[in-house]
Amino acid sequence: MTQYIHELSDWPNFQWRQEVLTEILANVRLKQGQLIGSMESLGFSQQNEAVLKALTQDVLKSSEIEGEILNPDQVRSSIARRLGIDIAGLTPADRQVEGVVEMTLEATQNYSEPLTKERLFGWHKALFPSASPSVQVGRWRDDAKGPMQVVSGALGRERVHYEAPAAERLDREMEAFFEWANRSGDIDPLLRAAKAHLWFVNIHPFDDGNGRIARAIADWALARSENRLRRAYSMSAQIQLERKAYYQILESTGKGDLDITDWMLWFLGCLDRAIAGAQASLGSVLERDKFWKTYAPLPLNERQKQMLNRLLDGSFKGKLTTTKWAKLTKCSHDTAQRDIVNLIEHGIMVKDAGGGRSTSYSLKQARI
Repeated sequence: MTQYIHELSDWPNFQWRQEVLTEILANVRLKQGQLIGSMESLGFSQQNEAVLKALTQDVLKSSEIEGEILNPDQVRSSIARRLGIDIAGLTPADRQVEGVVEMTLEATQNYSEPLTKERLFGWHKALFPSASPSVQVGRWRDDAKGPMQVVSGALGRERVHYEAPAAERLDREMEAFFEWANRSGDIDPLLRAAKAHLWFVNIHPFDDGNGRIARAIADWALARSENRLRRAYSMSAQIQLERKAYYQILESTGKGDLDITDWMLWFLGCLDRAIAGAQASLGSVLERDKFWKTYAPLPLNERQKQMLNRLLDGSFKGKLTTTKWAKLTKCSHDTAQRDIVNLIEHGIMVKDAGGGRSTSYSLKQARI
C-alpha cells in the first residue's frame, strides 16, 4: 500500500542536502539580481510593460496548468486597470478572469503581509466567484465526498497520484504551515518559496484550486525574496512549459521520504529558466518602446494601436489577415482593409508573399 509523505512520523520536518543546492542557488540568485538591475535600467513605461506581461502570463498559465483557458485580452486589461497602467483597447473581463487576477495581485502586490487562513479563504473565493454545489468555497474541505485524491484516467481505470491528509487534520496542519511560512531568516528566501509550494500542495486543504493557490503562495514568497512590487518573470509560465516534469516531481516527492532535495533542485532549475527567459524578453520591450517612439507622430486609430501591440508583444498567433483584423477589432471587413492599407502606406506593415483569399500581412521590421 502506498505511503504518502504526510503519513511519515517526522512530517513535516522536511530536509535537503544543502551542499547539492549551493551552486544552483548561487546562480539563480545572480540571475535574479541581474534581472532586477535590467528592470531598473528601463524607463517607467517600459517597466510597466514588462510587469504587465509577466503578470498576464502568470494568470493565464497558472490556470492553463489546470486545464482552464482564460481570455488573454481580458486578463491583460484587468491587470492593467487594477495597476493603473494605461493601455490601448481595454477589454471588459468576466467574473472568472477578475477573480483570478484579484488573487494573483493580492498575493504579489501585498507580499509584505503574512499568510493567514482568512487571506487564503479570500483567494479561494476569488477563484470561484460563482456558487457551485461541487466546490466548498472559502473554507477547508470536509471530505464529505470521500478522501481528497489527485487522480487521472477514465472512469473505472483511475490512477491515484496522491491522497491528501484527512480533513480532521487540516486546522493543525495549516496552523503549522502559517507559523513557518511567515518566519524570516531561517532559510534562503528562494528555498522558502520552493518549500512553501511543496508543503501547501501536499496538505491540499481546499476542495479545488490547490495548485493555483500553491503557485500563488510561491509567487508571494518570491516577491518577498526580492522585496519589490515589480517583477518581470513568470514562474507559472515556465511551469506550464515543463508541466509533465512538474507533475512527475510532485508525485514522486509526495510518495517519497522527507528529503526533498530533488524537488528543491527542480524548483530552482525552473526558476532559473523563467528568469533567463524574462531577461531575453526585456529586449522585446525595448524594441517595442523604440517602435512607438518612431511612429508616435502618426495619427493612428485605436484599432491600429491594438493590433500593432498584439503583433509587437507576440500575443497574436498565426498569420494576420483582413478577416482576423476585422474580427479582433470588431469592425467591418472594409474598415479593416483601410486600416491595414494605411499602415502599409506609412511603412509600418507589408503584404506577405502570395495573394488572393490567403493574403496576409506582417510588421515590416519583423522581416528585416
